[in-house]
Amino acid sequence: MSQLESSLDTNSDAYQSNVEFMTNYIEKVRIVERNIRASEERYRERAEKKGKLLPRERLAHLLDRGAPFLELSSIAGLGMNGDKDGSLAGGNLIVGIGYVKGRRILAMVWNYAIKGGTITSVTTRKNLRLQEIAFSTRLPLVCLSESGGGNLAGDGDPDPWHVHGFLDGGRVYCQQAELSAAGIPQITVAHGNATAGGAYQVALSDYVVLVRGQTHLFLAGPPLLKAATGEEAEHEVLGGAEMHATISQTGEYLAENDADGIRVARDIVAQFPPAAGPQLTPDRAAVAPLYPAAELRGIVSEDKRIPYDMREVIARVFDGSEFFEFEPANDQHTVCGHAHIGGWRCGIMTNNGPITPQGAKKASQFLQLCDQTNTPMIFLQNTTGFLVGVEAEQAGQVKHGSKMIQAVANFRPTKITIIVGNAYGAGNYAMCSKSLKPEFVFSWPTARQAVMGGAQAAGVMRVVAEDRARATGQEIPEAQRQAMAEGAEKLIASMELSSESMFCSSRMMDDGIIDPADTRQVLIFTLETCLETTLRGTQPNTFGVARF
Repeated sequence: MSQLESSLDTNSDAYQSNVEFMTNYIEKVRIVERNIRASEERYRERAEKKGKLLPRERLAHLLDRGAPFLELSSIAGLGMNGDKDGSLAGGNLIVGIGYVKGRRILAMVWNYAIKGGTITSVTTRKNLRLQEIAFSTRLPLVCLSESGGGNLAGDGDPDPWHVHGFLDGGRVYCQQAELSAAGIPQITVAHGNATAGGAYQVALSDYVVLVRGQTHLFLAGPPLLKAATGEEAEHEVLGGAEMHATISQTGEYLAENDADGIRVARDIVAQFPPAAGPQLTPDRAAVAPLYPAAELRGIVSEDKRIPYDMREVIARVFDGSEFFEFEPANDQHTVCGHAHIGGWRCGIMTNNGPITPQGAKKASQFLQLCDQTNTPMIFLQNTTGFLVGVEAEQAGQVKHGSKMIQAVANFRPTKITIIVGNAYGAGNYAMCSKSLKPEFVFSWPTARQAVMGGAQAAGVMRVVAEDRARATGQEIPEAQRQAMAEGAEKLIASMELSSESMFCSSRMMDDGIIDPADTRQVLIFTLETCLETTLRGTQPNTFGVARF
């Protein structure tokens, strides 16, 4: 395995400009995250009067002190669902991977401090995504629940409860039942109200912790009950924690306050099989890359037209900057090869341009070889898509591209994707975007996801209009040409906006935006999470845990 030699000029103006862009963009993401926290803090006085911990305080009590925590989809929903100030970014859910009693877990904390933790379409999608991760990693899921239910105000949607949104909520319950049957434990601490669908979310968990004087769990609260049936009942009698712990037996544990409920949840996790991590042995000792991680911020330009060599990225992420390239003399646009990261062997697939027929063939073969040896694959996306043109079509671009997509879709070992630069068209799929179901996918600030670039889309529309006019034997009037030019500018601006990193991340096209300098740590953390999957120690049962 040979070491990569860098030719990156860290003293150049281009490098400094790239660093400035990356640094400023990451700060934009951090500002959004800080704004969410500031919005939560405004609820502190009311929370303290009620004897409650704020959502992130609950999370801090849950997780092992000093252990790593990887938050996912931190800006999901930014600017959506009536979000005017950025406070709804995150979808009223705080989710991520952390440690409880030395065991790796998935955490989901309902952010009741912002709009009462009400559920929007993004909340549901984020919940579903976390369940997907639970299925693929077999990690226990710990939920600290408190929500005002569905956002009946409409969250900016003229038809907020359209059928597909309603059915997505049902998918959450379906997957809860399937997770239980698959032997993946779910623990819920019901810190506050859980009404209607929220009540089922609690009860479908394998372990339920109720908090005295805070938990109110019912299908219909007192006002709805009186309106529907005329029956009157106090909150505690109808759905209080003590009632459910002793009479309905909907919960297994009765806690005295927020902190006590979380203590119980931690004690439950302690009863699970021991942490899988110590049972894993890396393929070899980890070796730091030869070049500093901070230099990753200076490789890729804001201007997506400026080329760069993805080997410069590989040299700063993988062990010892070593890379055993596969078919190095065949097609320089698609780059494949073997490496190690954190001591773990892996395959790498990346791009220095469009995917050609030869590149697709090379990629497909490499994927099959890595599948054969159960070698995880790291995808580093940077492609404008599949090459087009007469030569490419005659060389079997559609055939070979299809085979590449087929190889990615059916690849059995772990798949983790980092979208570094361009990720356009079917190349986005072939390089394992979220559509092709990688275990995790993250974006750099320079990531761009779209069917094509804005300029290309505008060019297509212009050519179509000219061909249509030519077919009818007519000239395009000057006024129409001017309107087409103005429309092209608007289209380019719109597509550029909708393809950029924060826009895509807010719509959950990834699991979050990362600082390029953190790429190695994120990859090691998520790769080890996936490699531990077979060692979790739990097992499926017939239909999931049920209360009788």
